[in-house]
Amino acid sequence: MEIKQLKELKLYGFNNLTKTLSFNMYDICYAKSPEHRQEYIQYIDEEYNSERLARILTEVSNIIGAHVLNIAKQDYDPQGASVTMLVSEEQEDTILEKTTSSTDLNEPFPSDVVAHLDKSHITVHTYPESHPNKGISTFRADIDVSTCGKISPLTALNYLLTSFSSDIAIVDYRIRGFTRDLEGRKFFIDHKINSIQNYVAKEKKELYQMIDVNVYQENIFHTKMILKDFNLDNYLFGTAKKELSPNEKKRIKQRLTKEMAEIFHGRNIPRV
Repeated sequence: MEIKQLKELKLYGFNNLTKTLSFNMYDICYAKSPEHRQEYIQYIDEEYNSERLARILTEVSNIIGAHVLNIAKQDYDPQGASVTMLVSEEQEDTILEKTTSSTDLNEPFPSDVVAHLDKSHITVHTYPESHPNKGISTFRADIDVSTCGKISPLTALNYLLTSFSSDIAIVDYRIRGFTRDLEGRKFFIDHKINSIQNYVAKEKKELYQMIDVNVYQENIFHTKMILKDFNLDNYLFGTAKKELSPNEKKRIKQRLTKEMAEIFHGRNIPRV
């Protein structure tokens, strides 16, 4: 997706605007028995382990035109994973010359240390969990793509939405800092945007219901997305729909839609 830059913006020095795209991605399912719930957690843990997450983030870096400098990844016990990636828009040899004097790029980071980043970074953390009584299991992935300079994380928006195939996505985009033109005038944004939805592919828009909460004067943009269509087959783990009675199907659908509505709206819904 092309980012429309402001015309004839000639800068003094370099572009040091920080652009951050943040996601909460949610996958919801119903696992009837404790064994099925445990199997779901194990499946998610394997499907989105640190190795695969690192590959996804590497592709994000390629899409936005950044260079990968370092990757720190960790799988957690009993579940979950994290990946932190240091990237830069500068030429790789220039950055390596700056960085290798103070640290070994091949040295792994301990699991409890947050990397100090040169200019830009990409992170992902996963949170599989299961309700102890209701059979609802929820997988959440938190993703941050933060860049400094001309490159924008918005170009990777659709790739990330596709990579996680989420039932719900809550997306924030914010631009911080300022850069100056040759006259010394400050610019707090360097491209045109009035909604994150501008950068969502048409085929994705057709799948999701979306709402915006934007603060234009602060360059803060917020979009929430939830799948329009509900097919119970897509939400059952370890149980086939034909094995369920009509009452069970109705009850499970109510639980799933309530869970999704609460996540989408960010509040608990009281029982009727």
